[in-house]
Amino acid sequence: MSRLEGVDRPGLSLTAVVFYFVRRTLGRVVRPIRIHALSPRSLRGYAMMEGAQEAAASVPRSIKKLGQVRVATRVGCPF
Repeated sequence: MSRLEGVDRPGLSLTAVVFYFVRRTLGRVVRPIRIHALSPRSLRGYAMMEGAQEAAASVPRSIKKLGQVRVATRVGCPF
């Protein structure tokens, strides 16, 4: 169990937008996003990093997804 619970209900800000897209993509808002939402600057940086990785065209999208699944499997990530 994590010591930090994170943000449950975002206000009208970048947090609400990020929560919307994460919920649309994954079906729920995962704990790392909730914890990043405690600091708006951290959340903005995290969102920019994820966006840049998604937009990178040097690696095909299918290989990116395979890499994400492989890393999640290795570290024991439940999602």
